[in-house]
Amino acid sequence: MIFDAHCDVLYRLQNETGVSFQQNQGLHITYEQLKKARGKVQCFAIFISPTLKPFERFRAALEQIDLFYEKIIKPHPDIKVVQSRKDIFNLAKGEIGVVLTLEGCEAIEEDVLKLKILYHLGVRSVGLTWNNANAVADGALEKRGAGLSTFGRQVVEQLNCFGVWTDVSHLCEQAFWDVIDVAHLPIASHSNCYQLCPHPRNLKDDQLKAIIEKDGVIGLTFVPFFVKKEGEATVDDVLKHVEYLCELGGEDHLGFGSDFDGIDETILGLDRYEAYEQWGELLNKYYSSLQTEKFLYYNFARRFPN
Repeated sequence: MIFDAHCDVLYRLQNETGVSFQQNQGLHITYEQLKKARGKVQCFAIFISPTLKPFERFRAALEQIDLFYEKIIKPHPDIKVVQSRKDIFNLAKGEIGVVLTLEGCEAIEEDVLKLKILYHLGVRSVGLTWNNANAVADGALEKRGAGLSTFGRQVVEQLNCFGVWTDVSHLCEQAFWDVIDVAHLPIASHSNCYQLCPHPRNLKDDQLKAIIEKDGVIGLTFVPFFVKKEGEATVDDVLKHVEYLCELGGEDHLGFGSDFDGIDETILGLDRYEAYEQWGELLNKYYSSLQTEKFLYYNFARRFPN
């Protein structure tokens, strides 16, 4: 079974013509691939283009949520919306759970009511920024590197009240530490180890340990330039991130967030969802079956919000 913490299928469905979740060869994740590779829980991010004007953003988020229900849920009786841990563990054999997540709070602007609406529509994990600054905090590529704003703290406190995940992927370092101070349920949906690949989107050792200490999960991602700084990234390079995080004490806090359909370049052997089959087989060569099951599924599943 597989729990994948991040993909951008909804953004592609919204912005590209002729794309179908059914079996489109242009998508990294499709219904057919989820079934073939024994996908159990897939998170679908709501990502808003940074080119949109403020008054366009919330509507764009709602359009992606409509696509989620109309194109992902409605045509597939065996795909179920997941809004709690109980929902996950109540999935029948052959059923796939799907989760709405938010990648960046640009969509809510400075309005907590909009955040509440997204929660009521099913969002169960919220990433506070994309790479740039917004009203909540600064992103990983924002040179200023500021932490949470007053409004940002209000947002995290609201997420605590909802009892949902606060996603630190894409935050700048100061904002990360502010979130660790405030958030009850921090995770990183798609970030790798900075020590192995010093990209601003990756997490340093003390950050990884902080998530572990708060009983969160780090979703290692298959983005090539988050895996290896120079040269072509391979599955062996991804394995190095798995090994490194385990050495930091992360065996029970390690999962995967592929970022499929949010990337143009892929890793050979990890270029689409169905490659999870071979990825699991490779993990089993180096780790026990129990460890592999934790990495692929249980570490995220058992920490899903109640």
